[in-house]
Order: sequence, then structure tokens, then C-alpha cells
Amino acid sequence: MGIPSRGAQLHRILRDGLPYTVYTKLASAAGIEHKELARYVVIPQATLQRRAKSGRFKIDEGDRLYRFAEVLKAATDLFEGDKGRARQWLLNPVRGLGGRRPVEMIATSAEAEAVLNLIGRLEYGVVV
Repeated sequence: MGIPSRGAQLHRILRDGLPYTVYTKLASAAGIEHKELARYVVIPQATLQRRAKSGRFKIDEGDRLYRFAEVLKAATDLFEGDKGRARQWLLNPVRGLGGRRPVEMIATSAEAEAVLNLIGRLEYGVVV
């Protein structure tokens, strides 16, 4: 998708501004509409249009997109590469998250961490 998984290169890309092309790839990989992704990562449509023209996101916007990518990858890994099942899990209420939908928990790092922690527990068979 154009996002390094970790390290100095990831830090540099997020600091310099995540390229807009990552946004389109991320929406496609998640199988969701561009407007939906913008809503989940809390980027207003007018801002999204400006970023499309400039070609880069600001640090905080790129960080939220990175969190979405992390959660999407973890969910896809949880379902052994089955993107459809991962997407379904992300879009539906989850008991282990208090009945919230994982995609609605991307806007803050604490919420995204809760989703990633739940995925980790599910991978290891911990009862939630």
C-alpha cells in the first residue's frame, strides 16, 4: 500500500506527509468507498479534496490513515488473508469492543489500540 510497517522510513513518511495515493489504495484494499474511509479516519470531504490536489496528508491525518492500515492488516491476518471476512468483522459490532464497530474506533490511538489488543487476544484464543 505504500506504507512501511515500521522504522525510520515510516516515521519520515508520516512526518513528511503520507501520499494521497495511499488513501486510494487503502480504500480499495478495505473494499470501502472513499467517503466511508474519510468518515472513519475523520477527514472532512473538503479537506480530502484539498489533499487530493496537494498530493499529501498532514501529520495527524496520515497518522489516522496509518492506524486504519494497521487495523486492516491485523484483521486480515486474523482471518488468514480473507479480506472479505476481515472487512465484515471491521464493519459489524463486536462484543469484545462493547458492541462497537472496529472501523469506528480508528480516530484515536487509544481506541485503535483496543481493537489491535482484541485482535491479538482472538489470535491467541483468549476468551473475550
